[in-house]
Amino acid sequence: MIGFLHTSPAHVPAFGALAPGSRHLVDESLLADARRGLDVRDRLLLRLQALTPADVIVCTCSTLGAMAVALAPALGIPVLRADEPMAAEAVAAGRRIALVVTVESTVAPTLALFQSHARPDTELTVARCLYAWPLFEAGDSEGYARVIADYARTLDADVIALAQASMAPAADLLTDLAKPVLTSPRSAVAGAQAWVTVMAPPS
Repeated sequence: MIGFLHTSPAHVPAFGALAPGSRHLVDESLLADARRGLDVRDRLLLRLQALTPADVIVCTCSTLGAMAVALAPALGIPVLRADEPMAAEAVAAGRRIALVVTVESTVAPTLALFQSHARPDTELTVARCLYAWPLFEAGDSEGYARVIADYARTLDADVIALAQASMAPAADLLTDLAKPVLTSPRSAVAGAQAWVTVMAPPS
């Protein structure tokens, strides 16, 4: 069974549709406090523990992903960050990668993740679309996706990576672009399901 830790209830339907029978826990305060510079490690561990027992847990928040992975030994089960498969896919897809973010707190952990997968010739550009985030906070998911898509069209890159799970709907508005536009939910679920298969007891 896959457990998902979210920092927005908007992620539950998307990930739930991709992984039927999974468990979901939402704590919006984790991201809010992390953005304020507060230490949320202990609370994050408690939320991860609340999702056990599980075969694997996926943290869908790009700001907290690295911290969640670091807490895996305390849980005794794998913890995956939703954006890691996307990072590997982006580096394989092209040399010049535009990493689109709508929350400043996600820049450092996400950039570090992409750099860990980068090849010597990879060029990473952080493309800040911070003015879109208030639309997401206000519940205007369509406006949020539209603003991100419009911004992404202005970027000169071989690959566009939409850094946060909340940005995935914008990819549906960019299908006409002659370049990959990558999002995290589908690849994250595929990675988690692979872990479940590996850990399943032999029949």
